Amino acid sequence: MSFRIAFAAGVAMITAAGAAAANEFEPALKALADDQIKAIVADPALIAAIRAQNEKHAGLDEGAIIEMDKAWRAEVGGSSTPTIDPVMSGAVADMLRAARDGGEGLFTEIFVMDSVGLNVAASDVTSDYWQGDEAKWQQTYQAGPGAVHISEVELDESTQTYQAQVSVSITDESGAPIGAATFGVNVEYLQ
Repeated sequence: MSFRIAFAAGVAMITAAGAAAANEFEPALKALADDQIKAIVADPALIAAIRAQNEKHAGLDEGAIIEMDKAWRAEVGGSSTPTIDPVMSGAVADMLRAARDGGEGLFTEIFVMDSVGLNVAASDVTSDYWQGDEAKWQQTYQAGPGAVHISEVELDESTQTYQAQVSVSITDESGAPIGAATFGVNVEYLQ
């Protein structure tokens, strides 16, 4: 049996056993957050992009956010993507793609969120625009500086890899939280 098949079988057993067993990867994922992920999200251009979007989105109510999210979802996979395009283009999105590619398979996706949980920049198109209703944003941005959220390991159907999402709060130079980032991590590369 190849290592990849044995590994996949082991992860499947861990995933089937529930959250407690899936957290077997948590120490390695936390170390990854502390050693690499936090350094990537400290980039000054990324901080500036979050600040700019925070100013633009100041005062948005939940109704407006939900409408923006609906527009994003309707555009996913379409030919006209005016809501998605600004998140997928520009220097910060390029930097996130370079970080994803530089991980040589470790990172499956990277996206950055603002102070209301809307995407600022992404390496890959996400299924939705608003992450503010999810633990990846609530347990990082809302938890404050230094917060890390690690999801359970799940099979990503699109890539056929077992991955966890590692999310961190992002702070400005003063240490105040301004946003959050999520990194999809292929746990096979943690071994």
